[in-house]
Amino acid sequence: MPVLAAGLTLTLVAGGALVAYLWRTTDEWRATSAGWETLAVTAAADLERTQGDLAAAQEVLDDTREQLGTAQDRITELADEKAQLGDDSAAQQQLADYQARVSQAAGKVATALATCIAGQEQLIRYMDNAEAHEPAALRRFRDDVDALCGQATEANEQLQHELEP
Repeated sequence: MPVLAAGLTLTLVAGGALVAYLWRTTDEWRATSAGWETLAVTAAADLERTQGDLAAAQEVLDDTREQLGTAQDRITELADEKAQLGDDSAAQQQLADYQARVSQAAGKVATALATCIAGQEQLIRYMDNAEAHEPAALRRFRDDVDALCGQATEANEQLQHELEP
């Protein structure tokens, strides 16, 4: 009987130790699972925000392309109109000066818009693979592209001012 009692005691102690170990392991798995769930929710929110940024950048890119096309069409129209001015040499000199200013401004617009478009296309490529980049780095690059596109808009406004009669 003492051997049976000792065996039962050992079995109870071993069973208790096993239950305690399994309990602790289960608690650790729960904590790990909660951490992964938090990480997944954060990553999903970052992805959603990045996809929104991507959609906004695509809209800006489309608008910028449209502005470039409009500016190029307007430059061509104005160059044609100004080319039809009189044959007077003073008028021709004014026309040449005007065309030089317009050409210079148009070159600035075209360069600025091309830089803006290239930056936005690169931003879109980065956002398509956003999980490979740090969100802060993406935001900085987006801000840089926004600044480039702002410069393009300013150059376009200067060109439009130059084109006013």
